Amino acid sequence: MLFSELALYLEKLEKTPSRNEMISILAELLKKTASKEIDKVIYLVLGELAPSFRGIVFNMADKMVIKAIAAAYGQDNKTVNDLYKRVGDLGMVAESLAKNLPFTVYRLPFTVSDVYKELFAIAADEGKRSQERKVEKLAKLFSLLDPLSIRFVARIPLGKLRLGFSDKTVLDALSWMLKGDKSLKTKLEKAYQVFPDVGRLVKRVKIGGIKKAAKGVKPIIGAPVLPMLAQRIKSPEEMIKKMGQVAVEPKLDGLRLSLHFKKGKFVKAFTRNLNDNSWMFPELTQTGDFVNADEAILDCEAVGLNEETKQLANFQATMTRRRKHEIGEALKKVGITFFIFDILSCNKKNLMEKPYLERRKVLESTVKDGKIFKIVEYELTKDPKRIDELYKKEVRAGYEGVMVKKADASYVPGRTGWRWVKMKQGEKEESKLADTIDAVVMGYSFGKGKRSGFGVGQFLVGVKNNNNFLTTSKIGTGLTDDQFRELKKRLTKLEIKEKPKEYEAHKNYTPDFWVMPSLVVEIAADEITKSPTHTAGLALRFPRLINFRDDKTPEQATTLKELQKLFEMQKAA
Repeated sequence: MLFSELALYLEKLEKTPSRNEMISILAELLKKTASKEIDKVIYLVLGELAPSFRGIVFNMADKMVIKAIAAAYGQDNKTVNDLYKRVGDLGMVAESLAKNLPFTVYRLPFTVSDVYKELFAIAADEGKRSQERKVEKLAKLFSLLDPLSIRFVARIPLGKLRLGFSDKTVLDALSWMLKGDKSLKTKLEKAYQVFPDVGRLVKRVKIGGIKKAAKGVKPIIGAPVLPMLAQRIKSPEEMIKKMGQVAVEPKLDGLRLSLHFKKGKFVKAFTRNLNDNSWMFPELTQTGDFVNADEAILDCEAVGLNEETKQLANFQATMTRRRKHEIGEALKKVGITFFIFDILSCNKKNLMEKPYLERRKVLESTVKDGKIFKIVEYELTKDPKRIDELYKKEVRAGYEGVMVKKADASYVPGRTGWRWVKMKQGEKEESKLADTIDAVVMGYSFGKGKRSGFGVGQFLVGVKNNNNFLTTSKIGTGLTDDQFRELKKRLTKLEIKEKPKEYEAHKNYTPDFWVMPSLVVEIAADEITKSPTHTAGLALRFPRLINFRDDKTPEQATTLKELQKLFEMQKAA
């Protein structure tokens, strides 16, 4: 397929506000694309070159793309930058400059594979003078493409393609291509959750059909599995009623990780947002002796340990390791203990379909307790009173609460069924809200008085509803000065001119700046109330920022259904 033809589909998708129409367009594109390059088409329409766990990134800022545009069209950097300030989209800037070129300019008939190859070479370029080479290569690519293609190609290195859909929409479209409806989505999602590479999955379906593509998908060393997540039930009585015999574990305030080992050596550590964060944990290279298996995939919580007090640290302290250039200092201040609570695969045997108690037996024979690794203890019970006793015991011991797990449940990625439930201590005992929520920052506004110095006074957050985000609160209190500064630094990089089409917001909540759906924050509140203006229909009363959740993507934010469930639990309290 010529890239110019793909660009026409991208333009249709960009102009389409309707989710169903978007799925129809994608289904048509999937049907038309040859199997040999369909994976590349999928990655490009998602604005990437590979799934996030492959770690292929461009490392290009706006300034570098501005230089490439200027070089491609004989402009100076200031002219391009001034246009960017007016238009707010470097893709549109590049397209407009390309249209002004003489018609005699020779355009090469680049295929999708050609463009993908060039972009991959730009992303892969590293070392001395790599920034200059990236700019030169991108400028050359611009000069050889038609204006519409350039609009979309210019956005990809910046992560700003912004067509308003995700991997799950592609799965909807794949089902639609095969069956004319979404009936195959469940089967496709099951395969995707175990190996979350949507380009690979679509290609396998295109070549061999859905039965072959979805059959026998199992965890593979070096590729993440979507984690199993907990539901919320406030009453231990209801837990036993829904789940029967349960295992009760302490709930840890750490970073969820999937650890991969092969031939006695550590391979990868993936966060719940499927990113490879192995570099954050150099101590894992010394843990091979603690894993008695040729291959293993472990589910765990990495919890910081204050090296001075030897006490478990909170999530934010653990996340001080996220800055690569400061990892040496972070190691001295915060050690890490890996609390292992599940095993998904051992010696190439898929354990996900096995019941909890069987997986625990394999775990205990595979992993040795030590200074760095600790196997999470559990207690079996059918007694609601015992759940409450264990909850109070773990809270007194400094834990967040307890995880309650159905004793005969298999490992199912996502938040489905009543397999795992969390019983978590509220931020304050008098709070009616049973848990915090993970919200997506949608925009922000200037501050007044002291806050004007920070550049941000309030920020707008929302929850997820299918592929859209609905507002639920504006937050401007409860932040420290350092948090205001950190927030401004993060949001400036995400600013966009227009409201993303996946945002639903009442005009009363229009911020000074919209931002791309990227930053997830943990929010506590006193209670949830009904709202006639917030598009979620619910609002947070006295909301306050707890943490920046860098381990979560917008796809993993609290959903509208979960917020409604918390509201119902609050009323029953």
